Amino acid sequence: MKCLLQMKYAHSITSLLLKLFLVGSSQIFCASWAQAQSSSLSELGAVPEDSLSASPPWQQLLSDLSASEDFEHVAWQDYEEDLEEMAQHPVNLNTATREELERMPFLTASQVEDILFYIYRYGQLMSMSELTLISSIGWYQRQLMSCFFYVADDGSKPAFPSLKNIAQYGKHEVMGMLKVPFYERKGDASGTGGYLGYPYKHGLRYQFRYGNSVKLGFVASQDAGEPFFGGRNTMGYDFYSFYLQVKNLGRWKNITLGRYRLNVGLGLILNNDFGFGKLSALTSLGRSSSCIIRGHSSRSSANYLQGAAATYTLLKGLELTGFLSYRQIDATLSAGGGGIKTILKTGLHRTVNEIAKQKIASNTLVGGNISYRHQGWHIGGTAFYTSFSLPLTPNKSQLYKRFAPEGNAFWNASISYGYISHRLTLSGETATGDCGSIATLNAASYLCSDHFTLMALHRFYSARYYSLFSNSFSEGSDVQDENGVYLGFTWIPAHHWSITAYSDFAYFAWPKYQTRESTQSWDNLVNILFQPSRVLTVGGRFRYKDKAGTTTGRLRLYATIAQKRWSAKTSLDYTMSQAESAMKNEGDELSKGYMVSEHIGWEWKWKKQLKGTLRGCLGYFHTSDFASRIYAYEPGLLYQMSFGSYYGEGIRYALVARSEIGSHLLLIAKLGTTDYFDRSHISSGLQEISRSSQTDLEIQVKWKW
Repeated sequence: MKCLLQMKYAHSITSLLLKLFLVGSSQIFCASWAQAQSSSLSELGAVPEDSLSASPPWQQLLSDLSASEDFEHVAWQDYEEDLEEMAQHPVNLNTATREELERMPFLTASQVEDILFYIYRYGQLMSMSELTLISSIGWYQRQLMSCFFYVADDGSKPAFPSLKNIAQYGKHEVMGMLKVPFYERKGDASGTGGYLGYPYKHGLRYQFRYGNSVKLGFVASQDAGEPFFGGRNTMGYDFYSFYLQVKNLGRWKNITLGRYRLNVGLGLILNNDFGFGKLSALTSLGRSSSCIIRGHSSRSSANYLQGAAATYTLLKGLELTGFLSYRQIDATLSAGGGGIKTILKTGLHRTVNEIAKQKIASNTLVGGNISYRHQGWHIGGTAFYTSFSLPLTPNKSQLYKRFAPEGNAFWNASISYGYISHRLTLSGETATGDCGSIATLNAASYLCSDHFTLMALHRFYSARYYSLFSNSFSEGSDVQDENGVYLGFTWIPAHHWSITAYSDFAYFAWPKYQTRESTQSWDNLVNILFQPSRVLTVGGRFRYKDKAGTTTGRLRLYATIAQKRWSAKTSLDYTMSQAESAMKNEGDELSKGYMVSEHIGWEWKWKKQLKGTLRGCLGYFHTSDFASRIYAYEPGLLYQMSFGSYYGEGIRYALVARSEIGSHLLLIAKLGTTDYFDRSHISSGLQEISRSSQTDLEIQVKWKW
């Protein structure tokens, strides 16, 4: 039956490609978006402050990566926030640190090493175009780097600024956001026992920074339906976050107070920062074994620590990091209320039931990391101890929870290691804990030539292993019960062409959710990019995945055009899915669907005091059911990645207007609508909307001085 399914896939895809070529190829070539749109910046070697490109290339990169990964398993919102902040505050490449370069998802460990070595060997760059002299940095990377870096001669490394200079020359930024729905959910209606608050979502964000030395941030947010100055929210907003970060204060590399995120090693024991998608793993893995500390500036109320963290440089290349955290958590209690059945991470407190689970337990974490780097080699060790105010009591009668952590206190420890040179990158981490089992992840990447890079990765996560703060490369959502091999490559077969591909096989010895036996997964992806000029980009991607008896295939074709003031992108997504139970009946059809969408952007300017962009998108989708749903990226507000999930039949259209008034005020408004043709209501439960159309208005205002 698998052969029959593959034949069906081949026939369906061939037919689709033929239709696309005969009927719509001309349309695709005249559509677009734009990875080449900042090419002029690459040539000039600088990035103008607050550039208003109609379609920033890094957003296209994020859109492409997230469309090809498992969207639910990767924290794309955190990626978007981090890249947006760097785009708003570009860094001088001549003084950029390794950690700042490693924040770029499009740079490999070898490319980071090559950039640092070039500056060390030949001195400061004169312009961004000088990056062409580094053979491993292609035009695509140079174009993306121009969004986040600039080149300037800052002389010797400046001393830490005085308090007077920080107060006098620091930059302030205040931003407010409001989302207004033009519909009523079932939970919004009075007398239904539903949501306790009004249907509006809003928030505030304040940031102060002095270069890269001092950063202070404050975030307040309110989800739709949550009480404002009501119930437990006597201080107004449902969620607050505050942090203060000081860098390069003598030997103190980083001091962070308040709420923060940590990324240690490859994430086998501790990573509440970014995760690893399979396509992004070709560049992300193996960069460093150091401990990365970031202030928590996100609206997310789940993945953060609260307290203090600091990194101290003992000797050149030798760093010591300590961290301490205490925070309250949401949870579902077991019968009798004596233990924690489930730790909740939604951050939603809209109903009486949700509020009853709010902050009813606490978690304490204390630990440290020591890392050493010398001549391309790096090694690090990490350990932590964590405890809960109430014991974890998972329902172990369920097979997939048989080895879930149980009790009040836990510990984990790991060793990370690696080597980076121009051609070869080795990286790995091996971890254990009170579980008495191990998890290990090891990867190797080799630059066979300037046009071909090969990567191999193996991971073994014991079914008995667990860490409550792990987040690393895996097929599932947990670092537990997985044995797999991953092979991938990037190839530039000719000028203007780029091919990226991977194949990943994983075996799960213990039953997963909704299974009663061991299962396996086979995941394959091919991505082809053609850039005949700096104006036109054409790409295609196909992913085939067979996991636990469910086989899916996803195809995306797109073309982009970027002119000086406008850009456009046409894309087509096609999805097919079939479960094993359906394969047994040859008459059963595949669950399949497609989406055709168009994105258009236009940039305008009136004198020097008023400029802005206008971006719109329109898409038609038609899928059999939820199994063949399609994810689609669309432009949105600052620090908010807008990704919709669509199934059934309907259209999605949105318009985003952005305007800068002078150098201090920024206004953004987005109006988006989804119209369904196959239903009379949307969603279910308290989220149900008794109509077939859903429209939202989002407004954002930013003032800086």
